[in-house]
This record gives sequence, C-alpha cells and structure tokens, in this order.
Amino acid sequence: MDFRLSSEQDDLRELTNKILTERVTNDSHKAAAASEHGLDMSLWKMLADSGIVGIGLPEAVGGGGLGLLEAAVVLEEVGRATAPVPAFAVLVAGAAIAKFASATDQAAWLDGVAAGDRIVTIALQEAAGDVHAPTTTVADGRITGEKVCVPAGTAARTVLVSTTDGLYAVDVSDPGVTVQREDTTSGIPEAMITFTNAAGTKLAGTEGTEWLLDFATAAECVMMSGVCQRALALTAEYTKQRIQFDRQIASFQAVSQRAGDSYVNTEGVKLTAWQAMWRLSEGKPAAEQVASAKFWASDGGSQVLYAAQHLHGGAGVDRDYPLHRCFLWGKQIELSLGSTMPSLVRLGKLIADTPLA
Repeated sequence: MDFRLSSEQDDLRELTNKILTERVTNDSHKAAAASEHGLDMSLWKMLADSGIVGIGLPEAVGGGGLGLLEAAVVLEEVGRATAPVPAFAVLVAGAAIAKFASATDQAAWLDGVAAGDRIVTIALQEAAGDVHAPTTTVADGRITGEKVCVPAGTAARTVLVSTTDGLYAVDVSDPGVTVQREDTTSGIPEAMITFTNAAGTKLAGTEGTEWLLDFATAAECVMMSGVCQRALALTAEYTKQRIQFDRQIASFQAVSQRAGDSYVNTEGVKLTAWQAMWRLSEGKPAAEQVASAKFWASDGGSQVLYAAQHLHGGAGVDRDYPLHRCFLWGKQIELSLGSTMPSLVRLGKLIADTPLA
C-alpha cells in the first residue's frame, strides 16, 4: 500500500491542524470542561464552517462526499491536539449512516450534522464482556439493554446501537431511552444509555455491526497515532531544554534510548492504524489488521505515553502542561473497544480460523 496522502488530503490535514493548533489552548480546555457537555462547541462549529465536520458525509446532506481516509486525517489531528470536540462520535456514526441507511433516513438523521448543529454517535461498549458479542436485545423492533462510555452521548440526538440482531439507529428522545452522564478518564464526559423497549430502525445485520466495530476501532487507533506523535514531540523538545549535570538530558544514553523506543512504537501505532484504515476504505477484509492496530495502539501507545511521563518528570503531571491530556486520552483509547490482551486473543482466533492457501 502507498502511505502517501493525496494533495487534497494533505490540504485537509494542514487546515485541520491549523485550526486546532490556534484554537485548542489550556484555557479553551478549561472552558470546555466547565460546559454542559464538556465539549468545545464553538470550535466544533468553526470546524463545521470549514467543511471539516462533514468531510465524509454525502453531498446530499451538506457533506463533502469523501471517504474514510479523509475522516481518518481529521481524527489523527484531533488526537494530536487532544481537542475536546465530538469528532470521533460524529465521523464514525456519520460514516455508518452514510453506508447503511436509506436516502430518506440519511436526510433525517444527518440533517444539520455537517453544519455542526446536530450530533450523532455510536453505542458499542458493553458494561462487561466482549464488544463483538453485544447483549442488547431486540423484540419486534424494540431495543432493550445498556451501553456505557457512549462518546458525546449527552449531546447526541441519534445513536447507533449494536444488538444481538445487528445495527440499529435510535432517537434519544424516545421515552424508552435514558441517558446518564459518565465522567471518564479523558476528562470529556461520555454517557451510559439504557434502552427499555425503545423504538429502533434496523440499519444492518451483524455484518454491519462488525464493520462499524472495525471502523470505530481503526478510528481510535488513528487518534492514538496523533496522541503519540504529540507526546513524542513534547518529549523531544523538553529533553533538549532540560539541563541536568550541566548537560541536556537528551544527551544521556538512557534518555536517548528510551526516546528511540518511543519513536519505534509511535511509528508502529501509526503504520498499523493507517493500514487498517486503508483496507477498510478499499472495502478489503480488515479484521486482522484492525486487531493488530488495536494491539499496537494499546500496548505500544501506552509505552510511548509512560516514557513521555517518565522523561518529563514532575513537569509531566502539571495540569497546565499538555502532556497530561495525552496520557489521559491514551489511557482511555487503550481500554476502549478491547484492550491489549483481548486484541491479541481476537487476532489469534482470526489467524487460526483463516484456511491455509
């Protein structure tokens, strides 16, 4: 595969990076944290006005009509900036609606999404157990069950739910839906959503759920790539400036070796994440690549972030310094949708079940 981005994708990355670099500050993070949903909705609106929010949505609903790779470009930059915006929820759910929903349902559920006025999200995380074996049930089109850690769940109007019968869309205004705020590791609130005989619209069978799980997992891995790149850059800059024993600590062999390992892990996270995303964008089987990427994001990514904290010393836990947000985001991504060992177990089973050529 070719890891180079097209000129249009490079332009999209540059624009997204520019907006986020200028707008995401320590003060903006504090303001977002104090808001109703813990999100910077003025920044989200600015991204929408720039065409970034709707980049992967159909043109018929005001989107850019592009694909998964463009969404991944945006998500990597969101991870790099640890921006408190609902990009993961909206870009992943929006892509699934565009893929599986009818034109009529797309018009209803995606109306206002590209403009930043409406939020859609995904409910895939189980309170316990494997996300690939959902426990939420369906009877006569009515959904009953519970999902936790729903991204942007307190602000969303439509949620895509994985069930034993496949993938369903549910309007959160339904009387059978209860939304409860959850304060999670990243510092951005999510939601526990309980469905009690709630009306739902079926989008796809279990194959649709698996596609959404693969895409959501790959999207998280791409975000982890951005998080790791930012943490590595902060560490490189800090160790060049920090003086100990009249020398830059970057010149110490142990420090340079630890930083070198972090670079290798960061590249591993990046390459496996983009390989998985590329295969999904091309419609190729990607389950093994997604599981491999999730392992790298969980294991390699956490090693990068622990090393960054270690090499920063006390500065790394200063809540006015950006590294602590990288660590919190990384920890949440590590544990979401299957962590290190579940990803290895899934990868092993996928390989074992693949017939030899």
